[in-house]
Amino acid sequence: MKKTQLYILATVIAIAALSAMFYKWRVLNFPLQPVEGVEQWTLEARIEYQPKRGANTVSLQLPNSPPGFSVIRENFIAKNYSKLEETHRDGREVQWAIRRARGTQALYYRATVVRSNDYSELDFDARVGQPPVLEEPYATAAQSLLEDVREGSADIATFAQELVRRFNADSPSEEVSLLRDQHPDAEGRAQFLAELLAIRNIPSRVIHGMLLGKAAGDSDMRPWLLVHNGTDWITIDLRTATDGWPHDLFLWSASRQPLLRVDGNSNAHVSFKQNLFMADAVEAAQDRLKVENPDLINYSLFSLPLQSQETYRILLMVPVGAFIMLLLRNLVGVSTFGTFMPVLVALAFRQTHLLAGIALFVLVVGMGLLVRFYLERLRLLLVPRLTAVLILVVLLMALVSVISNRLGIEVGLSVALFPMVIMAMTIERMSVAWEERGASAAMREGTGTLIVAAFAHLVMSWAPLEHLVFVFPEILLLLFAFALVIGRYSGYRLSELLRFRTLADEAEAEARRHGAPPLAEAVADEPEDLPRGDDR
Repeated sequence: MKKTQLYILATVIAIAALSAMFYKWRVLNFPLQPVEGVEQWTLEARIEYQPKRGANTVSLQLPNSPPGFSVIRENFIAKNYSKLEETHRDGREVQWAIRRARGTQALYYRATVVRSNDYSELDFDARVGQPPVLEEPYATAAQSLLEDVREGSADIATFAQELVRRFNADSPSEEVSLLRDQHPDAEGRAQFLAELLAIRNIPSRVIHGMLLGKAAGDSDMRPWLLVHNGTDWITIDLRTATDGWPHDLFLWSASRQPLLRVDGNSNAHVSFKQNLFMADAVEAAQDRLKVENPDLINYSLFSLPLQSQETYRILLMVPVGAFIMLLLRNLVGVSTFGTFMPVLVALAFRQTHLLAGIALFVLVVGMGLLVRFYLERLRLLLVPRLTAVLILVVLLMALVSVISNRLGIEVGLSVALFPMVIMAMTIERMSVAWEERGASAAMREGTGTLIVAAFAHLVMSWAPLEHLVFVFPEILLLLFAFALVIGRYSGYRLSELLRFRTLADEAEAEARRHGAPPLAEAVADEPEDLPRGDDR
């Protein structure tokens, strides 16, 4: 494969990984840091009424896909009542029923909500409501008020805002005073304003919502006015006459039905409370996805049992350790025993901790080398010799654990977590290197193995990175793309540059004296298809 194709492939993989991570972060709201928290509210509606004789039915409007928020949990508390939930075009409602009830009745609805990036447009039918049936002099006052509002407005939005502003004026006109006295409460005034807009054939409706904040306690459920300008619904605050959907507005109900209906009981009352607390961002994102898009959570690591999740938290860090080893071997030039053995040793350091793990590693390998040199004199074949070394390594681990336990050194008990087969192979390779290339080469590779394992352990045990890899496993595709690019690098390593720096300086000086091109240019001009050396 040509370099261009390789770079294109690596770029495509990297872009796909970054896009997936950005989508999970910005759209699905998964946190980048493990300590991040998100705002979560508990909303409660408390219904209280005096029952009549016989059967009683209570209906309460419920939140249904509120813009900017997601309802992740719901609880209905009504002892001895049957419950029926219904969903209709304008929203949802719950209906409680009981055959006989005595004394003051209290029913509760609780919802846990979090913020969401779903600000879907309101899709209610843009139909004109019923105009009010007014007698004189109220009919004349309404017509006169609407004419004055028309003169002071430019379009439907400003018409509705001007109408609300006149109704809220501290010094209202005679027409407004006459009409306002008929509707002193906020709920009745909101419905009346929607009826006045129907006289001018303006589609409108009243919705109910509360502003979520940091203060806990009673919450004010307020009516809001929606008007349709021919293309979109416009939200108008009935207190300030301003338009726009507030960021903290939680839409409770958009139904044309009252919030609460109790059979034949006009004294029934519903009160609302809210409580803000900080929740774990990952758990909140999972709960939100279970409601909004269950498939995204059902086919992810979060759908696994907790024990499996903990296992994958460790396994997903293995590629990170392998990438660290790739950098240190191919770019820095650190020599190690084996290719991935340092990564496995780094995993063992998770239990023993770094300094104690290095000490245990040196102790076991050192004792194993002594045994291995003795077995060499017996002239055993390779497989029997490895088996014997493995058996003795296990016994050495057990011996170290027993002695550590007697001495009260708890960290010594973790020596059994070292990969025994890898330790046996390390002892075998180190002894072979000792015999073939001398003690210095064997010690250098053994030290390099410990350096790579220690550095990989520090990176793999970093809590923010562990969280990032588990929540965003797409980051491993980034490492995959970088590994593809680094795999084509066949130049000098850092250790080689330092080793041959003096030689390179002398060659450059000699080339300048004879008028030859510098060594760096000569190397750069070599064709790419020359045979490459073995992977070091």
